[in-house]
Amino acid sequence: MKVTVIGGTGLIGSQVVRKLTEAGHEAVPAAPSTGVDLISGAGLDEALAGAEVVVNVANSPTFDEASLDFFRTTMTNLLAAGERAGVGHQVVLSIVGVDQVPQLDYYRAKTLQEELLRQGPTPYSIVRATQFFEFVDAIMSWTSDDSAVRLPDTPVQPMAAADVVDAVVDVATGAPLNGIRNVAGPEAFALAELGRITLAAQHDDRPVIVDDGAGMFAVVTGDVLVAGPDTHLAPTRYQDWLRSAR
Repeated sequence: MKVTVIGGTGLIGSQVVRKLTEAGHEAVPAAPSTGVDLISGAGLDEALAGAEVVVNVANSPTFDEASLDFFRTTMTNLLAAGERAGVGHQVVLSIVGVDQVPQLDYYRAKTLQEELLRQGPTPYSIVRATQFFEFVDAIMSWTSDDSAVRLPDTPVQPMAAADVVDAVVDVATGAPLNGIRNVAGPEAFALAELGRITLAAQHDDRPVIVDDGAGMFAVVTGDVLVAGPDTHLAPTRYQDWLRSAR
């Protein structure tokens, strides 16, 4: 089976390409470095020629209001190119609880992407994943200084990027869901506690101060970012991942 992976040179996309190839599929990475421009549509027809499935893990270069235009334009271009190429299954990677956080521009943008996919001409699947372990350091850096890290107590249930890849590959090689599959890590944490665990593993003695106004996730209310009853739980635990990463 030929699968075109949009964003196929990034953190998730490159691993999706590798996993699909190892499973015997023809996986084609599509990205600016391979001559594909999602904004203009240049190179899309060539990248999708003969593809049965398109996996879209491309990300907006910003998390602000401009991400709305990015996902509107790229999803529209990709759906049109997929229809021309006769693609039978469009898969998009999204975020658990994405439609429950309209306060965040980026989450509204991803929700728009999902809506365009649902309204499009092609059978589809949406894989909603929780935050990646690999991004915890970046999340902390937004509200850190040399003396302390400030984080809210927002409940999160992060997962390893490798487990996200497995979920995406599983969905991409199956029949279209015409719906959503939620995937999450096996453990939920308050974000501030996750920060403490991370700093301890890094032998960083800075304190984590609970600050309900700190960072991007401060606007999230309730437990919308953690696994619901229909969620597929991945196997990798955060502290095991920390040890292996170290």
